[in-house]
This record gives sequence, structure tokens and C-alpha cells, in this order.
Amino acid sequence: MSDLDKRPKLIATDLDGTICPHAAPISKRTIAALTRANEMGVKVFFVTGRPPRWMNQIKEAFDFGQAICSNGGLLWDLHQEKVLEEWRITPTDLRTTITKLRNAVPEIYFAFENHGDFRREKKYEARWDKGVGENGVDDILDYIENGAIKLLARGSDKLFNSDELLAIAQREVGDIVTVTHSNPWESLLEISAHNVSKGDTLAVICERLKIDREDVVAFGDNPNDFSMLEFAGRSYIMSDGHPDGIKYATATAPACEEDGVAQVVEELLNLSPRP
Repeated sequence: MSDLDKRPKLIATDLDGTICPHAAPISKRTIAALTRANEMGVKVFFVTGRPPRWMNQIKEAFDFGQAICSNGGLLWDLHQEKVLEEWRITPTDLRTTITKLRNAVPEIYFAFENHGDFRREKKYEARWDKGVGENGVDDILDYIENGAIKLLARGSDKLFNSDELLAIAQREVGDIVTVTHSNPWESLLEISAHNVSKGDTLAVICERLKIDREDVVAFGDNPNDFSMLEFAGRSYIMSDGHPDGIKYATATAPACEEDGVAQVVEELLNLSPRP
């Protein structure tokens, strides 16, 4: 029996579009499957692009687990609600990245996340953060002295979709920062420090826990999950996820609305444990 035929030691799952439906609460089946995994000694990590302030839903659903937030930029104690570790984009790299993208992309505007601080330019439409950073600032470059856990760049939906904008950004600044997206419907980029991603931070955690990548199972649906899917020994792209996901995952899971993660986890827990 190979390592991949045995029960995993760690489950890493994305949230939105993976275990969190876009228009419904997390299902009871998903909560039950991950709870059983935890009770059987499998470590569970919620790995997301969300900032900590969006994690109450997960804390309320699960009384266990830890969180990797902001696409790997921040290790978050889900239940004590505190930052354990963070990896910020430096002010110098922020300035270079913003300047290069402004030169390369028409109608692009920026916001950034630090724990407890969301700041946006006036022309950056905060569609997911209504009422946060309400007034906006004229130029984000005037506020980057502390760096940023995550930089957000919003282009024009009329000019670029997210994949097109991502291709431009990777060409212009991919050697300075890590650029990805998690939203196929909008022209929106999520930017982290160089060599910081869901996969990079998960690899750091697994090394500390002395868990081999072959003992990790990961689930995701969008490009910001690809590094994590590629790292894990077993990984699943959601069937309704980004079409490029299968290039990085080892298999496909049923859609989020079909409790795809729960279906797979239930099967994995029936396997024999690895010593």
C-alpha cells in the first residue's frame, strides 16, 4: 500500500467556493466531515485569501483548526484571534509594484490589508468591504511605510478579466511579488510578498510539524490555491473551479454546492492511518 492510499495527517482547505458556498452557509455535512477528521487526529488548516476580520464564520462553525489567511501572508490563531506570524510586502517592493502596474495598466487602483487596517484609494471600489476604509485616500503610496500583508489591485472589468490582468502583472512584477487572483468574475488581483503564497506558508507549517507533503491533502478552486494544490501529495480542484486547476491538482472533487470536500474527506478517513 502506498502513502497515498493511507489516511492523511493534515487537511488544508480553501474556503470560498470550496467549503463555503457563495450564497449559502457551510453545510452540516462539511462541518461533520472535518470535525470527524479532527477527532481522528488529522490536523485541519483553513487556508484562505480572506483577512482575519472575515473569519468569524469559520470560528463559529468549527471549534478547532488554525488558519492561514491573506493567501499565506498571515498565520492566524482562529480561536484566540491573534496573529501568530506574518510576512509583509516591504515598502520598497510596494512602491515598485504599484508604480510598474500603474504604468502598464490603464485605470488600475489599489488597496492594502494589514491586520486591523484596510486602506483603499478613492477610485478603488470596495465591493466586498462596504463601509471599511469608507473615505478612501488619493494615493496609496502615501500610506505604505509599514508595508502590507496583501496588496489589492482592481482594474477595469471592461478592459480585462482577472486572468488577463494576472498575465500582465506576472510579466511586469512577478519577480518582485507573488501575484494571483481568486475571483474569475472581476478584474481584481491579490498580491503578496515574493515567495509568499498558500503553498509556501503551508510548506513552512508542515516542516515545523514534521509532516511530509505526501501526508497532506488540499482542496481549492482558484489560482490563489494552485500553489497549495501543487504542494500537497494529494490535492483536489473543485469541479466547478478554474479550468487550469487540474494542471496543479492530482484529482477533481465534486462542486462545493455538492459538498465535494466532505465527500472526499469521508472516503479518506476510511483509509488506514500511516504510522
